[in-house]
Amino acid sequence: MNADYIVVGCGLAGIAFCEQLKKNNKTFVVFDNNSQVSSAVAGGLYNPVILKRFTPVWKSGLQMDRSIPLYLDIEKELGITLDHKMPVYRLLKSVEEQNNWFIASDKPNLNRWLSTNLIKNINSHIDAEFGFGEVLETGRIDTPLLIKSYRENLKEKDLLITESFNYNNLIHSEGSVIYNSITAKNIVFAEGFGVKKNPFFKKLPLNGTKGELLIIHAPEIKIDFVLKSSVFLIPLGEDNYIVGATYNWTDKTNDSTPQAKKELLKRLKTFLNCEYEVMDQVAGIRPTVSDRRPLVGVHETHKNLFILNGLGTRGVMIAPYIANQLFEFIEHDAPLEKEIDIKRFLR
Repeated sequence: MNADYIVVGCGLAGIAFCEQLKKNNKTFVVFDNNSQVSSAVAGGLYNPVILKRFTPVWKSGLQMDRSIPLYLDIEKELGITLDHKMPVYRLLKSVEEQNNWFIASDKPNLNRWLSTNLIKNINSHIDAEFGFGEVLETGRIDTPLLIKSYRENLKEKDLLITESFNYNNLIHSEGSVIYNSITAKNIVFAEGFGVKKNPFFKKLPLNGTKGELLIIHAPEIKIDFVLKSSVFLIPLGEDNYIVGATYNWTDKTNDSTPQAKKELLKRLKTFLNCEYEVMDQVAGIRPTVSDRRPLVGVHETHKNLFILNGLGTRGVMIAPYIANQLFEFIEHDAPLEKEIDIKRFLR
C-alpha cells in the first residue's frame, strides 16, 4: 500500500490532521490502538478565556476561527451532532471580582469574549450572591462521540489499523518511510502521552497531567449553561452534568481514584446545594508541556518524521490550529511559530 501520510494516533490532534489531509486530497492511513484516552474523557469545552485570571487563551481568536468550522465539517460528513453551543457563566464571589470582570471585558483582546452585563443568579440550588459573568461564543464538543464516530468512519474506508505501532519496524529513508507493507512520504505522530514510548521524540519535555471527571445526575439544577466556579459544571442533557477536573502531576495511570472523587465533590459543595447522584468517573493523561505550548515539528535528522502533540487542557480549540500549521510546514515550507516549534527544546 502506498500513501502520502501515516498518522499515528486518532485523538483530537490526529483527527484534526486527517481533516487537513482530506481537504488537500492527500492519501493516508491511521494507526490507533485506543490506548490514549485523554481526548475521549475530556470535557470538550471550548472557552477562549482563562477564567481564573480573566486573561485570553493563547491565540484564542485564531484558534476559535479555525476549530469550530472544522467540527461543523465533520458533523456534516458523519451525520452527527458534536457542537453544543452554550454560554459559560463565571461565578463571581465578591464585589472585587465583579469589578475585575468589568475591567477585563473592556480590554481589546477580551471584549469579543466577555459580556459587559452581569447576570443575576435566580437558581436556588446555586450559591452565587454576586451573580455571574458571561463568556460568549463558547460551547462543548462531544469528544467521545467525535472519536468513536471518526474511528468507525475510517474503519469503514479501510483507513484505520487498530494495532499498536511498532517503532522498530519503521524504515526511514530520504524520500519515504516504510512500515510493514505501507510506504508513505511522511509520518506524523499524534500520540498524546503515548509519545513517551516513541524513540524518535521521547526526549521532548512532555509531562502528562492526569485529569479526572465525574458524571452526575442532578434533576433539580436545570441549567443550560456551563458554570465555572471551583470546578466546571457542564450540562450533558437529560439532567446529567460533567464535574471537573482534577490535576495530578505524579499519577500516570488512567485509573479513576477515590481521592479525585472526594476532591471534586468537596469543590462542588462550595456552590451547589441540591441532591445528585454520581453516575460515573473517568480519568486520562493530558499531554502537557512545561511552557504550556504544543509540540509541533520535524525530527532533527529524519526529515519525514513529524510530531503533533502537547495539546494540554484545551485540545478541542488548539488541535485544528496547530494541525493546519504542521500541514503548511510539511507541504509548503511555511515556518512554524517559534512558540510551538520543537526546536525550542532541541537547541
